Amino acid sequence: MPPATPFDDDKLKEECGVFGVIGVTDAANFVALGLHALQHRGQEAGGIVSHDPDDGFNSARRFGYVRDNFTRQSLMSTLPGPLAIGHVRYSTAGSKGAAIRDVQPFFGEFAMGGAAIAHNGNITNAMALKRELIERGSIFQSSSDSECIIHLMARSLQQNIPERMKDALRRVEGAFSIVAMTRTKLIGVRDALGVRPLVLGKIGDGWALSSETCALDIIGAEFVREIEPGEMVVITKDGVVSHHPFEKKPSRFCIFEKVYFSRPDSIIAGRSVYETRRQIGVELAREAPVEADLVCPIPDSGTPAAIGFSQESGIPYAMGIIRNQYVGRTFIEPTEQIRNMGVRLKLNVNRALIKGKRVILVDDSVVRGTTSRKIKDMILDAGAAEVHFRIASPPTMWPCFYGVDTPDRDKLLAANMSIDEMRDHLGVDSLRFITLDGLYRAAGEENGRDAKSPRYCDACFSGEYPVPPADMLDKGFKLQAK
Repeated sequence: MPPATPFDDDKLKEECGVFGVIGVTDAANFVALGLHALQHRGQEAGGIVSHDPDDGFNSARRFGYVRDNFTRQSLMSTLPGPLAIGHVRYSTAGSKGAAIRDVQPFFGEFAMGGAAIAHNGNITNAMALKRELIERGSIFQSSSDSECIIHLMARSLQQNIPERMKDALRRVEGAFSIVAMTRTKLIGVRDALGVRPLVLGKIGDGWALSSETCALDIIGAEFVREIEPGEMVVITKDGVVSHHPFEKKPSRFCIFEKVYFSRPDSIIAGRSVYETRRQIGVELAREAPVEADLVCPIPDSGTPAAIGFSQESGIPYAMGIIRNQYVGRTFIEPTEQIRNMGVRLKLNVNRALIKGKRVILVDDSVVRGTTSRKIKDMILDAGAAEVHFRIASPPTMWPCFYGVDTPDRDKLLAANMSIDEMRDHLGVDSLRFITLDGLYRAAGEENGRDAKSPRYCDACFSGEYPVPPADMLDKGFKLQAK
């Protein structure tokens, strides 16, 4: 499914979102609502698996938005039961524009009963595992790395599903937050580094697992706590049992979740994502001041940082760019001429506000730089006197192998140009990024980044990968020289 505009193509793509509920009537309806709240994490496809004591397991997998598929009663009535899990997908492993067989959750029948699994993240040794499993007789139905987990579980000699899952995940490298289900259990797991998020909520007599707290809010669930790095929770009608099947390691949560991926109304480590992003703007104003008349966000992800920049600098905040909320991936492009309008389909400049002004544009990141150049042209066409870019993340110089769809390194602008060269390439009066130390301070680390023991996974900025990307190294990818 191609992006509707070049604006979409020049952003890092959210990985996936997972959600599960146990102990409520018509659990699939709650899962559909949860997935709707997590739609920002994946817009390509979605799926739900439910279990009912009388009807057994049922599943539905569809391409497109949750609202276009899982709001129809004719479909939701086929997913009965008090237990369900779901997944929204943007493919980071497997083929792009893949077949419906690649849409999660995946389901398998084992000797002790069926199980379904939904995975957010990326398995960095998936190709090696897949080769091994195929040589031993496994037959894969999808191109997704997540299917390896089902096959590893099938080959385990353990006597129940949670123990088989532990066995399987001990073979897996990379990043994963998993929501799974059996006939009677809801299971949640995070990798030992806790790269990807997963939270636990309480709803009435039941329980919920979610990628983010914002999805608990939509179903009226109470946030209980984050699933710990390396933790597995097994939830039944009797409550929650915690296991720690992996070797304990220092947490390396993805810092880009705070910059861009998570919704601003979610809570991470006891702090709102919005407040972290606002504080990024504050740090950016301290590190990279500039004389100007207006601070304008590039909507919507640049908005909190622009507010923080304005508050710290004293330069007025203004909505200089207006976003058309109704242009999405399903936008019909009837002619090549209209398609080439590109960014203008989604963003429009508030000309009366911009004309004659020195404008600071605040965005979350610069990836290829194609959108940044188009937006700069729009601002200058509207009569701006100067255009200054301030970016709420450090330069994105390295690809992510833990569940984010990042361009190859040779297509990352910051990997191939200095900041001055990027400024000239974009054609702006100035360009500054927040420093890695500044980003850490905004995230709550008062002393900035500890180079010997960083608190977060920041590989896309630093090139320091907490888990070696085994498959990519086999393909010839070169790590940063030490």
